[in-house]
Amino acid sequence: MNALSSIEPERAAKGCRSRLHFRTIWISDIHLGTKGCNADLLVDFLDSVDSDLLYLVGDIVDGWQLKKRVYWPTAHNDVVWRIMKRARRGTRVIYIPGNHDEIFRQFTGMSFGGVEIRRKMIHMTVDGRKLLVLHGDEFDAIMLAHRWLARVGDAAYTALMAVNRRVNQVRRWLGMPYWSLSKIAKHKVKNAVAFISRFEEIVAHEAERRHVDGVVCGHIHTAEIRQFGDVTYCNDGDWVEGCTALVEHHDGQMEVLHWAEIMAARAGEAAAEPELDLAA
Repeated sequence: MNALSSIEPERAAKGCRSRLHFRTIWISDIHLGTKGCNADLLVDFLDSVDSDLLYLVGDIVDGWQLKKRVYWPTAHNDVVWRIMKRARRGTRVIYIPGNHDEIFRQFTGMSFGGVEIRRKMIHMTVDGRKLLVLHGDEFDAIMLAHRWLARVGDAAYTALMAVNRRVNQVRRWLGMPYWSLSKIAKHKVKNAVAFISRFEEIVAHEAERRHVDGVVCGHIHTAEIRQFGDVTYCNDGDWVEGCTALVEHHDGQMEVLHWAEIMAARAGEAAAEPELDLAA
């Protein structure tokens, strides 16, 4: 599998004027029900792309935060409505609950409104490669051994995202595109980088043990396509920090789309277009 780099903003800006169509799209870690969810960017993404198959790879709804307080703006309804609409019009939608929406795991094997709920899946690419698809919290040692510590970490993360929202409010007032403070902080902290690298290795090893060609997961909010020997590790990222999706093209190539960058490129192109002289 050839791992492509992020889609070039110039090419994406042109393509976004009409719906981009992919064979498969993977998105995860939307965290509907939290203020950190970038629902507006996700709505723009869903309005700009289409696919034969859509995987929702966990943490779509944040049950942890909804237990503390109810937060559900109109934009979050818009996301749900668009996903359900895809299922009704024939897109196969598969929902693999994560740790934040684990309440839905009890419905594994059932289908609601055309959305299939599964614990994990084997996805067959168009060129015949088998990919294990799962959320990924199964391999998080902190989640497995110290659930209380994961809750503390979640609280700290929520606080960081509150700062991130304030930063982006100011950036919007200044006409600047979305920017992720938490994403930058994560990549600067040595322990976080080591954790991500170790997580990727463990997940890739599990894929090798199961005799599949690759794995697709979410959970750690870090979009990536990496090769570990014969195993391709893919993470679709999130819609809180990076606003990314993983896609399979119709020739089987895999690619990470960084949607905030694509939107910024599209806005820049629109601003650069000459105004029509109506008086001419």
